[in-house]
Amino acid sequence: MSKEQLIFCPLGGSGEIGGNMNLYAYGKEDNQKWIIVDLGVSFADDSVPGVDLIMPDAGFIIDKKDDLLGIVLTHAHEDHIGAVAHIWPNLRCKMYATPFTAALILEKFKEKKIDISSYLEVVPLNGKINLGDFEIDFVTLTHSILEPNGLSIKTPLGTVLHTGDWKIDSNPLIGSQIDEKKLKSIGEKGVSAMICDSTNIFSPGRAGSESDVRDSLLRIMEIKTKRILVTSFASNVARMETIFYCAKKLRRDICLVGRSMQRIYKAARKCGYLNGLIEPLEPKDAKRVPKNKILYLATGSQGEPMGAMNRIINGAHPEVNLDDGDCVIFSSKIIPGNEKKLYHLQNMIVRNNMEMISEENAFVHVSGHPNRDDLKDMYNWVKPQCIIPVHGEYRHMAEHVTFAKEMQIPNSLLIENGDIIQILPGKKPEIIDKAPSGKIYLDGNINVETDSKSIKDRKNLSMNGYLEITLIISSGGNVKKPVISYKGIPESNENDTFIFDIEDEILNICRTFSIDNKNQQQNLIETLKQNCRRIVREKTGKKPFTNINITRI
Repeated sequence: MSKEQLIFCPLGGSGEIGGNMNLYAYGKEDNQKWIIVDLGVSFADDSVPGVDLIMPDAGFIIDKKDDLLGIVLTHAHEDHIGAVAHIWPNLRCKMYATPFTAALILEKFKEKKIDISSYLEVVPLNGKINLGDFEIDFVTLTHSILEPNGLSIKTPLGTVLHTGDWKIDSNPLIGSQIDEKKLKSIGEKGVSAMICDSTNIFSPGRAGSESDVRDSLLRIMEIKTKRILVTSFASNVARMETIFYCAKKLRRDICLVGRSMQRIYKAARKCGYLNGLIEPLEPKDAKRVPKNKILYLATGSQGEPMGAMNRIINGAHPEVNLDDGDCVIFSSKIIPGNEKKLYHLQNMIVRNNMEMISEENAFVHVSGHPNRDDLKDMYNWVKPQCIIPVHGEYRHMAEHVTFAKEMQIPNSLLIENGDIIQILPGKKPEIIDKAPSGKIYLDGNINVETDSKSIKDRKNLSMNGYLEITLIISSGGNVKKPVISYKGIPESNENDTFIFDIEDEILNICRTFSIDNKNQQQNLIETLKQNCRRIVREKTGKKPFTNINITRI
């Protein structure tokens, strides 16, 4: 008979930053029960036009949904919960989250008109749940969002600590400090493996404290005499509270701009945070406040095309505008992949004679992830037998393995999405199999695979343009002059257009076909398509997406 096993399998977030989805299984090989830890998204770039969100392909666990005990969420960042509302309808299992994360999950499902109240269980901070043979103890950590949790996952074979996202912040301003005592207690009882955040593995020292950012921002803002606009991650409630604090100290009114900023503010208030602050103004009311008496806090810190910042700087926001001499502060870091659009936005700010402050020229941000000294402390508290790095690109995870060896952790294991790791039993965790893994795109409001026709067609359109030819055939079999239209195909000059060559080619091809024979119509269409694309390629170097219409009158 097969022995019981403790299995770990990441389907997203290992070898990449974003799209976190982790599976754990316990039991005999032919009778394993599963849990999911986090279900997040990553954000698309220009390589997939028209796509906003990318999610892990959950097909492997969807096939096992009858053996799925539940989804456990560590915290409310989009790269950890953003895919829940899109994938959960295929799972329909229980979900577990602390109050702030649960409040945002409810909002996500409310937007999709799905009532999940009977499936969502709110877990108190430092609470504990039992799912089959999994005894899961939530551990309060610190991060750049409210209520980040590590998970002590105890089974009959041993214990794993899944850190989620974390850092060590001695003064987080809002929320509790990291529960060092509980982490040490877990370590004393023995931790077979720690599944650990790798994002800042190349950064020496410590990640820093939110209280230090508050002091710096106040010093920066107190000498400004015109409008101040701060943009930051909406989910960073401590940073939001700091901006409220600065507004009160500076005797300025505050205005929140952007849907996600409003949503996070309301969720935090609902969960008992952000009490005793000045009341924010609505944007329509903030317009009437003198320049030296208003402080805006806006979304769009990554230069998102539809974000509040982009609309404000482009003059497209209906209620917020900035003038010469106003100050814009980016109290955030650049997420890799966003550099191009963010620098474009920042260049526009400077070109419009506004003052632009970012982490490049001032101390206005601290990371929410552990630097090397933070990791050392966690290692010393937990004393894991093995480090399995996650939450990082491959280079981050490989460096984390090297660092763990330097710190004399007995074992470490470099993995990637889809690896099935047997943590226990055995002398050390090892990769024993491979699960199917990949990505799913949210295309509009439909989930599609990465090689779907809609994605391939749109990539082709964006690279090569579009050519449409309508061929009109009379009842007597005569071919009228074709109607040709195109988009996104370059022309060198008016005298060297490909249109005339295409018209001649179409008429020549039609002479070789029996136009009245409808059985030949598909062959005619394919021949026209191939030859017209060839002409465009020879003239322009482009191979356009080509559509042929035949209309008989």
